[in-house]
Amino acid sequence: MHLINGLFDCQRTRVPVVAIAAQIPSPEVGSHYFQETHPDRLFQECSSYCELVSSPEQMPRVLEIAVRRSILERCVSVVIVPGDVALKPAVPAPSPKLAGLAPAAPTIAPSDQSLEELARFLNLAERVTLLCGSGSGCAGAHAELMQFAEAVKEPIVHALGGKDHVEWENPYDVGMTGLVGFSSGYNPMESCDALLMLGTDFPYRPFYPTEARVAQVDIRPQAIGRRVHIDLGIVGQVGPTLRAHAPHQGQERPASSGQSAHALRQRTQEPRRPRDRPTGGLLHPQHIVRVINKKAADDAIFTPDVGLPIVWTARYLTMNGKRRLIASYWHGSTANAMPQAIGAQAASPGRQVISLSGDGGFTMLMGDLLSLTQLKLPVKVFVFNNGLLGFVALEQKSTGFLPIGTDLVNPNFAQMAEAIGIKGIRIEDPKDVDAGVAEALAHPGPVVVDAVVAPAELAMPPAVTVEMAKGFTLYMLKAILSGRGDEIVDLARTNLRR
Repeated sequence: MHLINGLFDCQRTRVPVVAIAAQIPSPEVGSHYFQETHPDRLFQECSSYCELVSSPEQMPRVLEIAVRRSILERCVSVVIVPGDVALKPAVPAPSPKLAGLAPAAPTIAPSDQSLEELARFLNLAERVTLLCGSGSGCAGAHAELMQFAEAVKEPIVHALGGKDHVEWENPYDVGMTGLVGFSSGYNPMESCDALLMLGTDFPYRPFYPTEARVAQVDIRPQAIGRRVHIDLGIVGQVGPTLRAHAPHQGQERPASSGQSAHALRQRTQEPRRPRDRPTGGLLHPQHIVRVINKKAADDAIFTPDVGLPIVWTARYLTMNGKRRLIASYWHGSTANAMPQAIGAQAASPGRQVISLSGDGGFTMLMGDLLSLTQLKLPVKVFVFNNGLLGFVALEQKSTGFLPIGTDLVNPNFAQMAEAIGIKGIRIEDPKDVDAGVAEALAHPGPVVVDAVVAPAELAMPPAVTVEMAKGFTLYMLKAILSGRGDEIVDLARTNLRR
């Protein structure tokens, strides 16, 4: 049962996984036996291949199919084995050959007709914006994307999943759009007359342009046109498609199109970066992330929790082509950061792994902290301790509700870590951030950094709707009438100082 959440995450992020799940003894199925479930039904929703093994003779073929499909389809496969079947003697079976088990992935490029249609699509536009996506899209295609961007000289907006594949060494990248993005990513999407989607299935329809023509390139046919009405759909890998399109880029485009990187930066609004705060005042989460970004290793792996930690990570952490950013992009599972960090550290023992955990996510799976000592994994766990389920509280406020069920009564996480044999560091003052982060990253073993950050920090989306403004106004009125006006004062003090 504990596999389900992780497998949903893997399936939706297209991570190849083979999971072997147990079943109760075969003769007891259907008798309401101890711990009886139907895993063949439970795992159907979070896998592409799910089979129950009922005899030893069945096992070799089923396992081989599961491995092959997971690798080639980048999907989750589940093999279910009842306890009595697992205890039976294995049958002789030939070992699968690697070439047959995992044949080389094909290179998929579109037809000449599709490339000509793409060239016409671009040539008819005055203002093009590129929206670039995640691992199944722009991963491994950075060189082709930069050549294409240099030719068209138009802004690149990236989805969150594309951050570590797109934004580095990219003068045309203007940031993200969506709830965790900046206006620098939102504005080019709104102002373009042609949007080219490259390997992205960005789900938030309100952030798509309403008047622009749209073309979409994706290796997955099922993703074409799934989010927005498109004028041109092309099935192909991003890298091969851009390489094949290169000969068509010489065609003339309107005189007003094509801009320098400097002009693109002026056309969009740059994201604000947190300033250094050497002494006194409130401790802002952005400051923590900025210092981590500056001091972390060039090939560090970061795992931010769903909620406000992923907002600060998305906005203030920079990628360089070597770093990795792993999160629960599509499943949105709270408490993902520390378990993902544990897995990443076990798989990459020589790399620095940093968990950026919210206090809600950290406490939800706090027992996993014991794994760090037991497995001797040197993960650095930074906890944004604001005593609040911050993103949930923000959603409630934006819709006019007084926050309810979002307050957390937290212990001193640093002291708790020390009690179980993990180095603990508590940061409460901005002047201690640089030294605290440096000490944590230099320590050879696991560390928990308890960063007590301002609870009233606002993570505003790139565009505030009338409904959101009404919601915040209604929230503030209710807070004052209910005697909770101190919340409004804290909110104003925190964000005006910043």
